[in-house]
Amino acid sequence: MSKFLKILIKTAAYFTLATLIFIILYISINGIPNLRPSLFAFKYTTENVSMLPSLITTLIVVILTLLAAVPIGVASAIYLSEYANKSSRVVRLIRLGTESLAGIPSIIYGLFGLILFVYQMQMQYSVAACVLTAIIMVLPIIIRTSEEALLSVPDSFRKASYGLGAGKLSTIFKVVLPPAMNGILAGIILAIGRIVGETAAFIYTLGNTTGLPTGLNQSGRTLSLHMYSLSEEGFHVEESFATAFILLIVVVIINMLSTKLSRKVMSK
Repeated sequence: MSKFLKILIKTAAYFTLATLIFIILYISINGIPNLRPSLFAFKYTTENVSMLPSLITTLIVVILTLLAAVPIGVASAIYLSEYANKSSRVVRLIRLGTESLAGIPSIIYGLFGLILFVYQMQMQYSVAACVLTAIIMVLPIIIRTSEEALLSVPDSFRKASYGLGAGKLSTIFKVVLPPAMNGILAGIILAIGRIVGETAAFIYTLGNTTGLPTGLNQSGRTLSLHMYSLSEEGFHVEESFATAFILLIVVVIINMLSTKLSRKVMSK
């Protein structure tokens, strides 16, 4: 029985890896030949269908979302794992809520952002409405992964730190957080992937204009929205594959930078 399960696990792992490689190769084969300088023009036109404004908008949305969501999410996880009474009904309710919110389809977040931020708060289709929606959307992911990472740190680390005279806050930041950093980083990377690949929520809050937004109250489109629009029109399918390839590269670069930053923090 154990041998059968081992073979089954290996088969599932190899199948997943093969699927990932196939997707990467398919996007690369169809995307690289369609890359051309006009796709990186600063101004979008119907002739060049440039992706550069969408690329810049994507980076703006990712950076602004993480600047707000990461501190709030990690701080919430620290409270739940280090300060809150784990047997409390309120804590259990919070955990249930975050787990439920993490599994809600993104279009629900989009409709929520449309009603609250775009209509009720009169932000219109804008970067601000998009970022606020994205923060709400990725917070459950960051909170749950960060909390699990903190809970995985052995209690002996905490007791040893207290035994040496360290305080609660010092123990958290110098003893608990460093070994939990990889798990926290995993949650942040998942959040980045969800932001970069999101279309349903952003089309209701960010809009779908082709230009580069000059302020938080301006509309725009992310790379995923740009790719969706090109493929939906049916006239620029080749350019949509090129956009998909650049989107893949952007995700890889962001993940590499996040990993490098985490290692630098852990080394200190």
